[in-house]
Amino acid sequence: MEICDGKYKLLKFKKMKTLLQSQMTKNLIVTVILLSEAINMGMARINRNLAVLNSKETVTIENVVTEEEDNSPTRINGFSMDDIMGTVNAIQADPEIARFEFRVKNKWIDGGHNRSWIQDFYGGGQEDQSRMVPFVHDNSEPPILLGNNEGANPVEYILHGLAGCMTTTMVLHAAANGIMLTSVESRLEGDLDVQGFLGLNDKVRNGYQNIRVSFTIKGNLTDAEKQMLESFVQKSPVFDIVTNSVPVNISLNY
Repeated sequence: MEICDGKYKLLKFKKMKTLLQSQMTKNLIVTVILLSEAINMGMARINRNLAVLNSKETVTIENVVTEEEDNSPTRINGFSMDDIMGTVNAIQADPEIARFEFRVKNKWIDGGHNRSWIQDFYGGGQEDQSRMVPFVHDNSEPPILLGNNEGANPVEYILHGLAGCMTTTMVLHAAANGIMLTSVESRLEGDLDVQGFLGLNDKVRNGYQNIRVSFTIKGNLTDAEKQMLESFVQKSPVFDIVTNSVPVNISLNY
């Protein structure tokens, strides 16, 4: 009986081992199938989004969004839609946090060369502490205007500021409206007669007489979206500054 029991237990063990191996094989096969299916689904999703980007359809938040089970935030033109909506909601709840005070410190170095430091500012209801070091910008003039090219001249910085502000404003508002852009480039030209600031002709204004801005924009855009972009550009704060009179209070301390 003991020998029979031993043989029975041995046979039972071998049978169980075979079943376990078979079950493990089945589980492995199922795992591989599921993994393969997940990869295929991911590739299909990527290809679908690429197809949307390359198609003639309008690219909006609705047709280039993550799947419902994907909890990653939606981003358009490099902006997080959650951040945009969070900022808008916060300002609507407390308009006081929309007030900002920007600052620049400047020091004359020599001749037409001076230097500006930009770091701290007030915004969102408090002093900003995000910048560990200041941005440093050298202002100068080309030799024809009695400088040595230590930096761009201030009126060129105006064009730089206008270009940057108009671009950011357009791209941000486009993102908030579900308009995806693939490329935005611009060229700015400003006409200035130096007789004005040199005091040689009091009939010539000191600043720019005219500024021309030309944008080259790429994206799968409808006619309606193109019209929206034109309106977005003019929401730029710097565009408002250069096209409207701004009070400037000057004090000289000795």
